[in-house]
Amino acid sequence: MKAMILAAGLGNRMRPLTLYTPKPLLEVGGKSLIVWHIEKLKKIGVTEIVINSAWLADKLIAKLRDGSQFGVDIRWTREDEGLETAGGIINALPLLGTEPFILVNGDVWTTMDFAPLLDVQLKGNLAHLILVDNPTQHPNGDFTLANGRAYSFDQNQHGENLTYSGVAVIDPKLFDGLAPGKRPLAPLLIQAMQNTQISAEKMQGAWVDVGTPERLSHLDLQIRDGFYD
Repeated sequence: MKAMILAAGLGNRMRPLTLYTPKPLLEVGGKSLIVWHIEKLKKIGVTEIVINSAWLADKLIAKLRDGSQFGVDIRWTREDEGLETAGGIINALPLLGTEPFILVNGDVWTTMDFAPLLDVQLKGNLAHLILVDNPTQHPNGDFTLANGRAYSFDQNQHGENLTYSGVAVIDPKLFDGLAPGKRPLAPLLIQAMQNTQISAEKMQGAWVDVGTPERLSHLDLQIRDGFYD
């Protein structure tokens, strides 16, 4: 199984930290955010990793190179301008192939064990999302979890409103027929939800959306103090 880490964002909310450092290279607990993900993927045997790049791409690529120092094989895509989530994935499909792959946002941090992702059986679904309790900065959530499926709010399902963690298993068929270009992922997921083609579960583990310098600093202190040990 392959994996893709989304790492092309500008990191505007993280400025001034991201003026000269790509957001995925910001550190918590003495380690770059993206390296936490790479090591977790390597631990479960996922060694073919595709990473997209745009903002300060040369610095990101120079730091991680081909991944051999982590025991993985990193393949890179470059975006002249950020293509957003779905656009970045579509651009990387030639490297990802036709089988389902693990998707991880490069700007989140989690203690989740990725191993269960290897056992996800999509069975006709186009994606399997990992959802989390709504953080204070996003109190309403993104989707409703009910009976192992994710629904958009306008489907009025009775369940738990949760936030998408940025971790998922994606079938490339989700992007069938779509031309390259700038495109967000959420509308594609919602369209598939209308056809009951998105399964989901609640994350087992801690999760942080490292979206601001304050949250980055707080997470760094927690890790160093052993809060997540």
